[in-house]
Amino acid sequence: MSNEIVKTVIGGRHPQELRRELQNGKSENLGRRRAIIGLSLVGMAAMTAVSLLQTGIVKHLPDPPIDNFDSDKVNSSDTAYALGVPDGTLSLASLAANIPIAAFGGENRAQETPLVPLLAAGKAVVEAVIAGWYFYQMPAKEKAWCGYCITGALANFGIAALTLPEAQKAWKAFTGKES
Repeated sequence: MSNEIVKTVIGGRHPQELRRELQNGKSENLGRRRAIIGLSLVGMAAMTAVSLLQTGIVKHLPDPPIDNFDSDKVNSSDTAYALGVPDGTLSLASLAANIPIAAFGGENRAQETPLVPLLAAGKAVVEAVIAGWYFYQMPAKEKAWCGYCITGALANFGIAALTLPEAQKAWKAFTGKES
């Protein structure tokens, strides 16, 4: 593949330039994108455990020795299977999708490819709302807490918050209202 084709495929950057920016860049947006990757991995770890339970690979998830924690009950509820697939597997896949989205583009992607941070923020905000709904379901409907679910929800809330500053810059670039 010629360098011009590679350059076009990756949003107008040569692979060496993109690698240098992603690995060594120091912009605030890039720092937040790295934090999104880290939070996604933490959330994925929690949702991996949930997915193992929900698909029958493991039969029990350990809980902290605190009253009202019952991860097995929460993750085996009708709510957890209401979409026809275990919710933990959907959450796991969604958190995994954050990683290539956060890694896409160089330090100035808000100006160069503004749709990417806008889509990332939209995705993250929707997922935070869904995580909030599930968080509410634990005490309201299931009358139990799940530490794995709390970890996943907190990861989603953090990811949403981290996407907003870059999305704001991207919106300004997209609408031509940069200051």
